[in-house]
Amino acid sequence: MVWFERIRMKSKIKWAALGGLVLSFASIMVHLFLAKSSASLVQYGAITAFTEDLNHIDNSGRKGAGYRRLWGKVNALEPLQPYANPRSVPYLVPNGKSNGFVYAKIHGGFENIRTSICDLVTVARLLNATLVIPEIQESTQSKGISSKFKSFSYLYDEDLFIAGLASDVIVVKSLPPNLKEGRIKKQYPIFRPKSSSSPNFYLNDVLPKLKSAKVIGLILTDAGCLESILPASLVEYQRLRCRVAFHALHFRAEIVRVAHQMVERLRGSGQPYLAYHPGLKRDTLAYHGCAELFQDVHTELIQYRRAQMIKRGVIKEQLIVDSYTRKANGSCPLMPEEVGLLLRAMGYPPRTRIYLAGSEAFGGQRVLIPLRAMYANLVDRTSLCSKHELSNIIGPETQFPADSFEFPPTKSAKQLKEEWDKAGPRPRPLPPPPDRPIYRHEKEGWYGWIAEKDSEPDPSPNDFRDKAHRLLWDALDYIVSLEADAFFPGFDNDLSGWPDFSSLVMGHRLYKMASSRTYRPNRKYLTELLNSTSEHLYHPPRNWTLKVREHLNKSMSEDGILHGFRQLKPKSFLSHPLPECSCTTVKSADSQKGSGLQIIYGEQNECPLGLELGLKTVGSQESSDDDTETQEDETETELLDSDENSQADTIPSSEQDEEMDPDD
Repeated sequence: MVWFERIRMKSKIKWAALGGLVLSFASIMVHLFLAKSSASLVQYGAITAFTEDLNHIDNSGRKGAGYRRLWGKVNALEPLQPYANPRSVPYLVPNGKSNGFVYAKIHGGFENIRTSICDLVTVARLLNATLVIPEIQESTQSKGISSKFKSFSYLYDEDLFIAGLASDVIVVKSLPPNLKEGRIKKQYPIFRPKSSSSPNFYLNDVLPKLKSAKVIGLILTDAGCLESILPASLVEYQRLRCRVAFHALHFRAEIVRVAHQMVERLRGSGQPYLAYHPGLKRDTLAYHGCAELFQDVHTELIQYRRAQMIKRGVIKEQLIVDSYTRKANGSCPLMPEEVGLLLRAMGYPPRTRIYLAGSEAFGGQRVLIPLRAMYANLVDRTSLCSKHELSNIIGPETQFPADSFEFPPTKSAKQLKEEWDKAGPRPRPLPPPPDRPIYRHEKEGWYGWIAEKDSEPDPSPNDFRDKAHRLLWDALDYIVSLEADAFFPGFDNDLSGWPDFSSLVMGHRLYKMASSRTYRPNRKYLTELLNSTSEHLYHPPRNWTLKVREHLNKSMSEDGILHGFRQLKPKSFLSHPLPECSCTTVKSADSQKGSGLQIIYGEQNECPLGLELGLKTVGSQESSDDDTETQEDETETELLDSDENSQADTIPSSEQDEEMDPDD
């Protein structure tokens, strides 16, 4: 009897175990189904956590002195207003009697495209020519992009572009049918102008051939086709550049819709946000010789690109230079860790929302770890958008086969020794220990070739497509940075002669709302400050913090405007469109002698009476809202004390530490 009960008990245990296994399997299948079905909604979880992380902030006093010190307008620049309308009388509207057609191909990235389009429209007006909508080579069908878009329309709205320039230049979508055949047969003259080309070049060399051939082609590879500073007699052409960049160039509707959703999510719960663009790009770093600021593989990649530039004659210097000397001169970027320390010195709390612009930061997530440790709410487009939302911007595309990687033939120890000896003193990634296997990720990836070859492989079809996608990501970042409550550049005005993302954003913000908080840091001065307290960066002395605040506050005001007027404008007009494309509400008699605005404007460019009256009405409404809060002023010492008391919040939690993978 006892034996029978034991068998019965064992049978029950077996059935219970089997039931548990079945339930476990069912639970796993349900979890997998839910994970798959909710993949497209993953961003909502991140946004919810992002919002809950800031719910503790007291919004009732958000517009007190502390808020205004970090997010308020720059009062000294409020008189500056956008005004790019033609001012010469009469301003001739184009008619059907043009000298011919101008078509163009634009090579390069987002910054080159935007600058080149503005120059093309200006040149077309100068030549009294009809402009064919330019072709963006990074987004042609050969790059494997969606068939829904055609070159220019991949990034911008063609119809709004044509309508926005109706009073300036006649723009058509393509050449007339009777002229297309001549282009196919290459019967028309083609020019390759430089970004430093003068108006005389077009009037003396290009215009006669345009009149004779009726069609000319321009190939733009130098980030523009017209010099930045034009003679005073051509000031209306400078204003035309502004009307193109700030009014006629509209991103297509899908891009604008997603960008505005990102701005809404960043401003959830009524919170402001700061946009930051690191400016860490391989070409720029190679041009300035900043390789030693990075480590192993990335150093080698920068040096390889620098060697290519030297071979092409772009750089007239030696391959190996002292990167730290270059950084002390302001020629290298502020690293993300340094930017975090500067923002902390300014008083931005640890839970400040920071949007990371830039489609890719050279150095990967490793260089962002210190900044993310100081500001946990550091997000980018992948944090704010789902894959489904981003794929809607891209459109339907033909799937390419994945890039395959073939392991090279095994080399003997003698061959490896000879190659290593020939490599010289260049910084090269060390080989793994002999007893450890070579992992797959060490051979694959966009930099895997560095470990085995001395030459970079040719781009694959997927690489070309990624470059086209990068235009879209830059467009999203541009809109989000433009709408930000504050903007901080990591590497603007690099003096390379190429337009950079940060400078274009800063110029657009200066035009659209000059009083918005746009930092214009002097990298040379800030590097000296950072080096002076290198041993106490995370606990700097009080006077160091005051110096940082004084410099950054001045950089947003007249001092920064004057510096840009002297340094930025000669390189890129769109980065500093003053005074041609704006006006001031301050009368010349009321302006202080020697002030930055008085030096730039002099006796001219006062706003028209109608515009000034409208601005006064809006300004009176805003001032009435702030009058009740002016009594809450705080001294710098009190603010410093409050910042020091909040330093405990900057220490990341253990959960954050677990998420920071240095090899990510």
